[in-house]
Amino acid sequence: MDEQQFYSPEDIEKSKVVSALAYLGILFFLPLVAYPESQFGRFHANQGLLLLIFSAAGNIILGIIPVIGWILLPFFGIAVLVYFILGLVNALNGQAKELPLIGKIRIIK
Repeated sequence: MDEQQFYSPEDIEKSKVVSALAYLGILFFLPLVAYPESQFGRFHANQGLLLLIFSAAGNIILGIIPVIGWILLPFFGIAVLVYFILGLVNALNGQAKELPLIGKIRIIK
């Protein structure tokens, strides 16, 4: 679902660079601090937090599972990198597209 219609062009333009930084792991909160009133920033902060949780949980789970988990770990890392690039590009292009599989979850509203 394209949520572009819910964000004003002014909101997108002023917060898209900071929103892109939300995908850099622990910096997911940056749009919330820099532009607390920005719904576009909140959307990408949520997506960045989801990516951080997904990445950490996947790495822990696959790291614990002997052999098969260790074999799958590099592929999981590539998937996380692809999600990171998707989120970064979407934010910089002023788009509010959910990340595949995990993007529908709302932690930050």
